[in-house]
Amino acid sequence: MKHFLSMKDVSEYEIQQLVKRTEDMMLGRKEMVHPTTPVFVANLFFEPSTRTKMSFTIAEQRLGLKPLDFQPEVSSVQKGETVYDTAKTLEAIGASLLVIRHPEDHVVQQVASKMSIPVINAGDGTGEHPTQSLLDLVTIYQEFRRFHGLKVAIVGDVKHSRVARSNAYALSTLGAKVYFSSKPEWQDQTLDFPYLDIDEVVETCDVVMLLRIQHERHDQRQSFEQTEYLLNYGLTVEREKRMKPHAIILHPAPVNRGVEIDDCLVECERSRIFKQMTNGVYARMAVMSNLLEDWGIHNEYQASEREALQPQ
Repeated sequence: MKHFLSMKDVSEYEIQQLVKRTEDMMLGRKEMVHPTTPVFVANLFFEPSTRTKMSFTIAEQRLGLKPLDFQPEVSSVQKGETVYDTAKTLEAIGASLLVIRHPEDHVVQQVASKMSIPVINAGDGTGEHPTQSLLDLVTIYQEFRRFHGLKVAIVGDVKHSRVARSNAYALSTLGAKVYFSSKPEWQDQTLDFPYLDIDEVVETCDVVMLLRIQHERHDQRQSFEQTEYLLNYGLTVEREKRMKPHAIILHPAPVNRGVEIDDCLVECERSRIFKQMTNGVYARMAVMSNLLEDWGIHNEYQASEREALQPQ
């Protein structure tokens, strides 16, 4: 891989390799080999983040890399510097990899097209969030050991969700049956996947993936009744009881408790929400080591020594 920007650009085999690499790192099947000379990674987050930013930082440190913590509020961005010039500056002073999150669509892709070091998309507007998708895939694989034929419902604010888009692309590539469920005004007709009512979702799907309501991307003039949303479109206790015995609950977080999901279900037996967060560190380790290896920057992991997952 040259960059990691979109799940739409990644093949089934490449996704399988990344899932396998993540599991190998998680289970200690590959000893970490720290680089003998410093390898710097610049984390350029132009948008608030807890899980993504912190898991990248921990992943970098576990790989023996040196994180560069960029803070736009105290940077030359305040003087009018562009995202591209910021990225080129970090490259010029020694960064070997860029991790970029930005509130606008396509900005990360535009920057990556002009860079001579690898770039990871850590979330761009309502575009994509490929590393979140990878950790979701790992969580699903841990549970079912397959993707082909699984029914996965992505439920909630589909129109404004980069997580929904990346997961729909990746899961369909892997042979899963992908469905959406959403309020009519939050549907995205540019994505060619069927919509189901939430009550049909809970009774038929193996994975119920809830989405955070993207309040910051909505027209603030629109009224929003949280309790009404939960009852009509969210995962209530009553709906959880009708889920298949083996079905699991996912959510990229942060969770609006009592809005997308009843508070008591966030940590219920079906929930894998905090497991997703744990998996996020290893998934991001896998992506970074893969890119650095492919670019010849750091030979962390010999892909030829591992078999990719076999399609079911």
